[in-house]
Amino acid sequence: MHPETRHSLIQRLQDGGDDAAWEEFASIYRPIIVRIALRKQLQFDDAEDLAQQVLLLVLKNIGKWKADPARARFRTWLQTVVRNATMNALSRRPKDQASGGKASLEQLHQRPDTADSLWFDLEWQRETLRWVAQQVRGEFESATWTAFWDTAIEQLSAQEVAKRIGKSVGAVYIARSRVMQRIKQRIAELDEDSITQ
Repeated sequence: MHPETRHSLIQRLQDGGDDAAWEEFASIYRPIIVRIALRKQLQFDDAEDLAQQVLLLVLKNIGKWKADPARARFRTWLQTVVRNATMNALSRRPKDQASGGKASLEQLHQRPDTADSLWFDLEWQRETLRWVAQQVRGEFESATWTAFWDTAIEQLSAQEVAKRIGKSVGAVYIARSRVMQRIKQRIAELDEDSITQ
């Protein structure tokens, strides 16, 4: 299980004036919002604009959001904001733009929320992994990090990576394991400070 958006991060955003909290939040969620918009057939520049609009909406409305296990999780609330903003952007497109027309918009509106929710969660998990990996990267030597990244993320063979970085295959496996263990540890730390469903 991956951690939910941390309560302490949301609290820092709600308290206002915490630029570091906002940068952390935006670094995790902006890429997700852009990918969702691209998936919904917005062009890249429009997807970037949409991400900015959603982040501004979150900033404006984060003070109203309250943790309530009987209601939705924070990510569910954010997903709804993203979905509504995307639908608004699609419906405002000029009619001559190649958007698939009214039938495509109706299909998007009728698409089950379950699929969008699963996709949103998957994107959130990927972005969390990227964010956590960047947080722990400085804790490792370059060769250790390269061994992890190239085998676990880039899916290169341990033999190929060992040859490239001048280490043994065993050293590559050990390096990958050390980094993965640290990432799992960092995610567990985040999970301890999460908002549960």
